[in-house]
Amino acid sequence: MTIACFKPKWMDEEIEMLHESALKVFKGWEVHDEKWRENGMLDRAAWLEAGEMGFLCASMPEEYGGAGGDFRHEAALIYAQSEANQAGFGGFLHSGIVAPYILHHGTEEQKQKWLPKMATGELIGAIAMTEPGTGSDLQNIKTFAVKDGDDYIINGSKTFITNGQLGNLIIVACKTDREQGAKGVSLIVVETDNAPGFERGKKLKKLGMASQDTSELFFSNMRVPQKNLLGTVEGMGFMQLMQELPQERLIVALAGVGAMKLALDLTIDYTKERTTFGKPVWSFQNTRFKLAECNSHYIASSALCDAAIESLLEKELTVQHAALIKYWVTEKQCIVMDECVQLFGGYGYMMEYPIARLYADARVQKIYGGTNEIMKELASRFM
Repeated sequence: MTIACFKPKWMDEEIEMLHESALKVFKGWEVHDEKWRENGMLDRAAWLEAGEMGFLCASMPEEYGGAGGDFRHEAALIYAQSEANQAGFGGFLHSGIVAPYILHHGTEEQKQKWLPKMATGELIGAIAMTEPGTGSDLQNIKTFAVKDGDDYIINGSKTFITNGQLGNLIIVACKTDREQGAKGVSLIVVETDNAPGFERGKKLKKLGMASQDTSELFFSNMRVPQKNLLGTVEGMGFMQLMQELPQERLIVALAGVGAMKLALDLTIDYTKERTTFGKPVWSFQNTRFKLAECNSHYIASSALCDAAIESLLEKELTVQHAALIKYWVTEKQCIVMDECVQLFGGYGYMMEYPIARLYADARVQKIYGGTNEIMKELASRFM
């Protein structure tokens, strides 16, 4: 059983083929899932396979090694990854968040140097914003960089960093002027391979997304060339972050829609096969009504995200709209997951069942990318 939804205008035949191809590959990764969850991260070979298949940097221009697509291609890949229950793969962040920072704000030299290797998976991207004492308040980060000769010297720490163990190209938000608040924030791109002064902390054990390598990062007098400043002017980091965050928040919402679809498909199939009191669980009106409600959440969320994708393609997706979409979709995602686990009964609580992993993976959606409380606060400022 596969639930249907409205076919979006942005989904043409080429995009649909990409989605189906990626879905097949990502579903094939299921054989590695238990090992990856035990290890706390995917194998690097999976990243190289994704690069070889054209699933990394699909929206980057061909001149920089990308597939020459646009955000529609990224959306199709995010849906495929989520529908295959591969929430631990950090490809959506690598391709849809980190690479656009470099494309939109980097120098020509930076684009030529980093983007082609990101497209192959040789370089794995991460973005280090959150700090141990600073969550969504990016103006008050403590990590700082000072000039010394032709270098910056970076000191500080970051936490909850996706792709933190495998990432070897990390955009670090830091203060280049500690007296200036938001105006003192810059983004510096750190190449970590064999880099003195850089240290990864332990893989963080999380409630969900067990196969995603989320880590602490430490910078101790780490030298980085000044030419690794993203762009050419210091103090532009906060503005760069604000420009890119709407797309990041839409990506979080898209992952939620894909996960809802999978959860519904699994639960409808299960309730039609599972019997209680001598008849299928599906035959009870409460089951059908609950799943109809969940289906409505999925359809509404999907339609909302389709509209947002169209808006993003027209460069019209606003900060407040992206914030509200991220908040609303992730709230619905968690409702759907809870109802689906309930309909699985005791089996829904067993990690060997995909629905349990979907449930655990969903909870962070209301936290990362900016907590849902912050999303409502942001949106209210435009009302």
